[in-house]
Amino acid sequence: MHDSTEPDSLPVSIVVPTIGRAQLLHACLESLSLCRPRADEIVVVDQSRDEKVHSVVEQFSLIGARIMCLSTADRSLAVNQGMADAEHDIVLVTDDDCTVAPSWVATAWAHLSVDPATIVTGRVLPVGEATAVPSLVGDDSPRDYTGEVHYDVLFGCNMACSRSQFLGLGGFDEFVKLAEDNDFCYRWLKAGLPMRYDPDFVIWHHAWRTPADLERHFAAYARGQGIFYAKHLRRRDLGVLRFLARDFRRTVRGIAARILRGRSQWPDARLALPRGVITGLVSGWRTFGDERSGTRQ
Repeated sequence: MHDSTEPDSLPVSIVVPTIGRAQLLHACLESLSLCRPRADEIVVVDQSRDEKVHSVVEQFSLIGARIMCLSTADRSLAVNQGMADAEHDIVLVTDDDCTVAPSWVATAWAHLSVDPATIVTGRVLPVGEATAVPSLVGDDSPRDYTGEVHYDVLFGCNMACSRSQFLGLGGFDEFVKLAEDNDFCYRWLKAGLPMRYDPDFVIWHHAWRTPADLERHFAAYARGQGIFYAKHLRRRDLGVLRFLARDFRRTVRGIAARILRGRSQWPDARLALPRGVITGLVSGWRTFGDERSGTRQ
C-alpha cells in the first residue's frame, strides 16, 4: 500500500543522455516514472535530432521529463550540459539503455540529503546476455571508497551527486571519450571527496549491441583509457602507471582465456586494450601537450 505521507516526488533532477534509441529510452523513462518517490525533473539530453525521441519524451512530460538538444553526439558533453541545466542540486545520471529500480531515486536521496558532498554509485545488472553488456557490477556489499584512489569504481550510467560539486570539479573531461567516468572518478577520489557504493542503488543495463557493435565499443573505450593515462602522465602523475600495469595483466589473462577456450561469439574487452590504449596514449599525449587543454580538469 502506498504511504500517504510519502511525497510523490523529491527535489532532485535526473539527466539521461540519448543518441536516438527511442524504444530503449521509452523503457528507461517508464522505469523512472515507477520510482517511488519520483524525481521532480528528468532532463533528456538528445544528441540525435530524432523526432521519435521528442515523441517519447513528450509522453512523460507529466512527470517532469523535458528535452534538451545537442548538435554533437558526445556523452560527456551531454552529461555536462544536462548537469548545468538541471534545476536541482542533487542530480542522478543514467543512460537511455538502462532501467532503474523503483527505489533508485529514494536511495540516492537518502545519501545525498544527509551528505551532499558525496557521490553514490551502485549495482549495474544485465538484461539479456551478460557478455553482450559492456559495463556491469554485481557486488552486493556496500563500500566507502573515500580516502582511496581508484579510477574504475564509479559507473557513469548509475551515479548521483551534487550538481555544484560535479561542475566545481570541472565535470566530465570531454577529451576523454568513453572513459570520462574513469577520469572523473580518479580526480574525485584524488581530491579527497567522498564516494560510496550502495548495492541498493541498482539499475539494469540492457543488451542491444551486436558482437561487431560491442567490438567497436571496446576499441573506443580502450582508446579513451589511453587518453586518460596520457592526460595524467603529462602532468607528471606517475600513479596511473599502476593502472597501465593492470591493463597489461588483464590483456595477458584475456590472451590465455582465448587460447584455452577458443574464440567466443562475443568480443573480450581485454583484447582491445593493447592497440586501443597505445593509440589513446599517443593521441592524449598530443592533446594534453597543449597547456591550455591540459589544465582544464
